[in-house]
Amino acid sequence: METVNLTMLTDFYELTMANGYLKNGIGDKIAYFDMFFRNVPDGGAFAIMAGVEQLIQYLKNLKFEDEDIEFLRNKGIFSEDFLAYLKDFQFCCDVWAIPEGTPVFPNEPIVTVRGPVIQAQFIETMVLLTINHQCLIATKANRIVRAAQGRAVMEFGARRAQGYNGAILGARASYIGGVAGTSCTIADREFGMPALGTMAHSWVQMFPTEEEAFRAYARSYPDNCVLLVDTYNVLKSGIPNAIKIFKEEVLPRGYRPGGIRIDSGDLTYLSKRAREMLDEAGLEDCPIVLSGSLDEYVIKDILEQGAAVDSFGVGERLITSKSEPVFTGVYKLVAVEEEGQIIPKIKISENVNKITNPAFKKPWRLYDKETGKAIADVLTTHEEVIDENEPYLLFDPEHTWKQKKVSNFRARMLMEKIFDKGVPVYKSPDLKEIRRYCQEEIATLWEEVLRFKNPHEYWVDLSKPLWNIKQRLLKEHSAVEDLNNNNL
Repeated sequence: METVNLTMLTDFYELTMANGYLKNGIGDKIAYFDMFFRNVPDGGAFAIMAGVEQLIQYLKNLKFEDEDIEFLRNKGIFSEDFLAYLKDFQFCCDVWAIPEGTPVFPNEPIVTVRGPVIQAQFIETMVLLTINHQCLIATKANRIVRAAQGRAVMEFGARRAQGYNGAILGARASYIGGVAGTSCTIADREFGMPALGTMAHSWVQMFPTEEEAFRAYARSYPDNCVLLVDTYNVLKSGIPNAIKIFKEEVLPRGYRPGGIRIDSGDLTYLSKRAREMLDEAGLEDCPIVLSGSLDEYVIKDILEQGAAVDSFGVGERLITSKSEPVFTGVYKLVAVEEEGQIIPKIKISENVNKITNPAFKKPWRLYDKETGKAIADVLTTHEEVIDENEPYLLFDPEHTWKQKKVSNFRARMLMEKIFDKGVPVYKSPDLKEIRRYCQEEIATLWEEVLRFKNPHEYWVDLSKPLWNIKQRLLKEHSAVEDLNNNNL
C-alpha cells in the first residue's frame, strides 16, 4: 500500500510535552515506556497480539514535513528550538515487541520503547492506536473461529467497518486470528489473504426470476457456484431452484456445487431443512454457508441447536468487535536512566488495577516440557535469566501465599527487538506464517483458559527481584505521602 506520512497523527499534548521537555533540558533523557493492556475483551482470558508490522512502518517513516513545522509555528506556543529539532527529527529509539499472533495477557508489556523521552513520549498515540485496533479484531476473530469448531469463518465486514483502514487492517488482524479469508479485495492484494465472495441479493433481483439469476451465475462460475437462497423464500424457492440449477448447469460441466448461502431467518431451522432437501436430491456434498449478524455467541448457540452448516460469513460484529469495541492498551513510563543507572518508575492509584509494574522488564513464558502447555508468564528485570535447569517458584503478585514450584519446563523470552537505535532490525514473517504460529500458540493453552464464560485466570507473575522493586517503590511513595500529610 502507498505509505502515508502519519507523523502528525498524535495527541496534541505529546507535542506540548515534547516542547516542554526540550525547554527544561531533559529532551535527551533516556526513558523506558511499556505498552500493556488491563482487561481482555468479552471477559476472555487472553488476547492476540497484532499490528507490529504496521507499527514498524509508522516508525520507519517518522518525518516532519515543512508544512507540519509551519502549522505548529502558527499555533504560537512552540519554541523555535523545538521546531528546529522537529525539522531535523531522526528516530533513534530501541523498540521491542511481542511477535504478532502470540496470545498475550493483561498487565504484561507487549511493546517496550527505550530512547530520548522527547521521542519515546511522542510516539505514544500511534503505538496505542496501531496495536489496540489490531489486537482487538484479532482477538474477536479468534473467539469466533474457536466457536465455529473447525468450520471455516469468512470475514465479511468491510462495509460496516469504522473507516477504510478499519476495513483493511481489520481484515488483516482477523486473518491472524484465524479466519479463512475476507470479502475485502484490497486485503488480498496487499497481504495475500484469500478474497472470497459470491453474490448479493441484488444479483437475484436483477433477473426476471430467481431461477434465471441462478442459471446465469452458474454459467458464469460453474467451478465455484455458491448460490444465495434467501432473497425470496429459502425453502419454497431458493433451495429448489438451487438444486435444479446445480443439476442442469454445474454437474453436466463436470463440477460439484460450490454451496448455498443463507443470510437471514431462523438459521438453525433453515439450515437443517436445507440439508435434508440437498441430501434427498443427491447433493450430500453441497456445503451450507450461514451469514447474517453472527458472532461467537450466536454461532455457539446455533451449533448447540444442531444447525447444519459447513462455514460462516461474519461481518459487522467481527470487524467492529461490536460486543466490546475497545481494547484497553495503555502506554506508561516505567524507568529512566540517570548517570548510566536505570531508575524504576511507578504510577500509583487508589484503583489497584491501575498501579503499574515498574522497571525495564522482560516477559517470559514457561511451557511444560511433557505436555507442551503454557504454565504461566513471568515478568523479570531485564538483567534476570530464568534457568530451565532449576525449579522456579511462581507466586501471585497480589496474593503472595498462592505459590507453585515448577520444574521440567522450557522458558521462552517473548519480546523481539524490532528497532535498534532507530534502525529496523526485525524481519516480519509472512501473514500466513503469523496465522499458523497463532494457531500453534493457542494450542499450548489449557482448555480452561480457552473457555468463553468464566475462563481460568492465567498466571502473569513477577519475579522476586521485580516484586521487591515494586514493593519498595510503593513503600517509598507511601512514606512521602505520610510525611506530607503530617506537615499539613
